[in-house]
Parts: sequence; C-alpha cells; structure tokens
Amino acid sequence: MTELDRRSLLAGGLALPALGLGTAAEAADDDRYWREIAGQFTPPADVVQLENGNWGMMPRPVFEAYQAQLARVNRDTSFYARRGMNRDLIAARDAAAAAMGVGADELVLTRNATEALETLILGYNRLQPGDAVLYADLDYDSAQACMASLAHRRGVQVVKIDLPEPATRAAVIDAYAAALAANPRLKLILLTHLTHRTGLVLPVREIAALARARGADVIVDAAHSWCQIDVAIPDLDCDFVAINGHKWLGAPLGVGFLHVRRAALGRIDRHPANAAGGPDTLFARVHLGTYDFAASLTVPAALAFQQAIGSARRAARLRALRDRWVARARQVQGIEVLTPDDPAAHGAITAFRVQGVTASGANAALAGRLLERHRIFTVHRDGIARGACVRVTPALFNTPADMDRLAAALPDLVQFARDRASPN
Repeated sequence: MTELDRRSLLAGGLALPALGLGTAAEAADDDRYWREIAGQFTPPADVVQLENGNWGMMPRPVFEAYQAQLARVNRDTSFYARRGMNRDLIAARDAAAAAMGVGADELVLTRNATEALETLILGYNRLQPGDAVLYADLDYDSAQACMASLAHRRGVQVVKIDLPEPATRAAVIDAYAAALAANPRLKLILLTHLTHRTGLVLPVREIAALARARGADVIVDAAHSWCQIDVAIPDLDCDFVAINGHKWLGAPLGVGFLHVRRAALGRIDRHPANAAGGPDTLFARVHLGTYDFAASLTVPAALAFQQAIGSARRAARLRALRDRWVARARQVQGIEVLTPDDPAAHGAITAFRVQGVTASGANAALAGRLLERHRIFTVHRDGIARGACVRVTPALFNTPADMDRLAAALPDLVQFARDRASPN
C-alpha cells in the first residue's frame, strides 16, 4: 500500500489525516490524528466504554460497507449467491491472507475463532491413546473444554498448567518447558497468543520451538492478537492458528479465520460433511452451511480501514492508552496490575484486582461500581488460578481522558472493596 493509499481509505471514500514521518510511538500521541480516527466510531455517549474485548465496533465506513453488502445479499439472494458470490468471498479470503502474510490456500473463513479452534482441536488426527495434550488456565473456556474432551475422544491424558503470576516472558517459557519435560508423551499444546483474561502476550514462537523439538504440535488461539498488536501470522512460526475478524480488525460479527500451513494440512481431518470426496484442501476442513455472507464480504473494507492506519501505529496507540492508566494504577496502594509492563508481553488489554479480592462475585461488584459510580464500563474475568480480576480493554475511539478517568476511580474501588469486606 502506497502512502497515498494510507491517506485515502477506499471504503466509503474516507480520507484519513496524514501523519508525519515519525515513529509509530510518536504517532501514538498525535492527538489531532487520533481524534479524526475516533470520529469514525459511534460509542455510547453516556458511558466510557472500556470493554472492547467481546467484539469490536465497526468504524463508520465499514458499517456502511456492511449495510451495502447486506442489502445486496437480501435483494439478489440466490441470483447473486449462485453466480458471483463465491468469487467475492474468495477475494475477501485472499485479501485477508495477504494482510496476514500467509498463502491464500492456507486460510479459510469461519464464523469466529472459537469455530476455528474447535475445528483444529477436534480435527487433529495425530493423537494416540496414552499421548498427552496440554492447556493453561488463561486459555479460552471453550478451547479448554475441547482440549479436555480429547480424553474420551482420543484416549489421551489431559494436562493443565497454571501460568505464573506475576508473569514474565522467561517465567512463562519455563512453565511450558517444565510441562514438556514432565510429560514426555505430550503431542498437542494449546497456546493463547494474547489471553482474553489478563491480556498477557505469550512468547508463542519460543514455546512452539520447544514443543517442536520434543515432537509436539501447537495450536494457537490468536483471536485477540491479530490487529491488536503488531504481528503477522508467520511471526508465530506455528502450523495451526485461529483468528478473529470481528474483534480488532473491526469486521462485522460472524467473521473468523482458520490458518493451516499447507505442509501440515494432513494433520487435520476433513469435516465429516466434506468427507465424500472432492479436492483435499483447507476448505474441506470446514463446513459453514448458510451464514452471514454479508459479514465476510465486508472483510476487504475492514482491512482497508486498518491498513490506512498501519499495524505498528495502531498497536502503538492502543499500547499508549493502556500504559497511561496502568502507570497511575501501579501507584495506587491496594491495586494489583496483573499484566506485565514489558512491551512484548502486553497489548491493549490489561487486568487488575484489588489486593486480596479474588472471588468472582467480588470482582463483578468492582466492575459494577465502576459503571454505577463512575460511568466506566469494564468486565470481570474469572478462571485465573490466582483469582478473578477486572479487565480493561481500550479501543481506537478511546481518549487519554478516558484512561485518566479510570485511573482516578481506582482509589474509590479500593475503599469500596474494603467497605464490602468489613463487618457491619
């Protein structure tokens, strides 16, 4: 993409403001530029929305592109579906593959990363009875459940580890190295690149190398990492990756991707609905039936919006918003920030808890306090070995003032937690 292309977003003809030639970190503080970007979103006016991890808001030009695609699918129905839609869906897939840095034949559209993970975990065909599989406490719940189901599906031993807290890259690598050493029959490992619970970014490439040296395959959950941090899929150096389109890419709900390196295709079974023959391609590993075609057809518009900003600039802005509130949070007595400050170990998502407050209900109450008293919307997360937390997830429409408002509310949360814990 040329510099002119970066300044002119083709979807909807949106012209983005030009940035200077400074670094991505310098661009992260260009207030005028980010105000223009924020103006392309329509967040609620009566609340500071800091829970953007569930799914991402479509920017206005992407939403308009989606409406146009939806109108076409509704208007032309099968006249379009049976004559030209598949060509357009393949073009959308090809555009996404190019943006990710993978071959077009190594990527298929799914409805979400969860579906892609289930396809990979349940379709992996190299397991024998007595082998072992591994996942961690910070992995996504349904992915954990799929891994656990392999005990009765494949007759394997299921190993779960708890990741260190506080975490460092070295400590995380050591945790997986120890699990590999303790379980010599490990054949499959689930790794979440950027965990939805705390925002911790795992050193996937390094862990995958350890696994490969011991004959184990790795399935990567990249639902939150692609387009939140500056990463290309080949950077992970893994054969199997599940990706979301409706989170940080900003595509409509119902867009995901499944990546399998062509050399590893045979390790994933064909979908039962596709087992009767036909080409042995990645397409044969999924079967979507009828789904929201308009959502997938909008992928090129979402890519255009993000590419006009640039991956490094977007990641730097999100990290700057995160760092702004975290720097102040670390100065508040009684607040524990669970996500490391190492730039390689976090993106936008970061979690905190009030010291000693680990119960799920208590953290839900803290999130409720933020909303009711301070009009800041967050979410509590549980499933972490050391206890529940409150998750904060800024997006491109958030402002430094939003982050300051959150930081200013933290002392009240500490007092609120103490008051709840004190006997009447």
